[in-house]
Amino acid sequence: MNKFRLILFLSVIALASCKKDNYDGPTAGLSGNFFDATTHELVQMDIIRGTQIEFIEHGYANPATQTMIIKNDGTYANTLMFANTYTIKIREPNFIPVPEQEVVINGQTKLDFQVTPYIRVKDVSIVKNGTKIVATFKLQQNVINNVSKIGLYAHSDSRVGEPMRVVAKEQSIGAVTNPATVYTLEIDIPAYPNELKAGNNYYFRVGAFIDIGGTKPNYAPAVKLTI
Repeated sequence: MNKFRLILFLSVIALASCKKDNYDGPTAGLSGNFFDATTHELVQMDIIRGTQIEFIEHGYANPATQTMIIKNDGTYANTLMFANTYTIKIREPNFIPVPEQEVVINGQTKLDFQVTPYIRVKDVSIVKNGTKIVATFKLQQNVINNVSKIGLYAHSDSRVGEPMRVVAKEQSIGAVTNPATVYTLEIDIPAYPNELKAGNNYYFRVGAFIDIGGTKPNYAPAVKLTI
């Protein structure tokens, strides 16, 4: 009899524990795009050391700040969030800062941002010309700060950028740019036999860096070329 009572007691405890732990998992989410408010194109980002979304869930005394990374193409998504109200903040933007906002997330919620990039990288051409990769482009500044540098970056991954490259060709600027100026950057393929192998595909991307609280990059979309 005592053995039966012990088993019954333990079974009740186990059942209570299961009920206590049986919370619903996260079923909501937040996704969207960062659009250039003027051109309506996606604002290109860096996936490493790039712009981030911070979100703070309401209803807690000391809520933790969580971070969401924005993809290179200016899109983002987190499909595993709890339905609630959140404070949304943008950190390290490569565009004119936007105010924080409160967002009610219920189900899969979409939130797009209309922003003004610090620099628009325009009229971009990236081609293989003989043994060189040649990039030409113009810059349109939307702030008066100096452009610190421009760069052409290469990588086998489409997420190529200044912090993720196997080859880079950069040029210091240190001034406000003229929107009519055509910039040219070249990568000499034979100079990088280990990084740029013949017959392989690589992605090339040009960027410009504004001098605002450290350098913030703006990019054009990456171009895929066969070496």
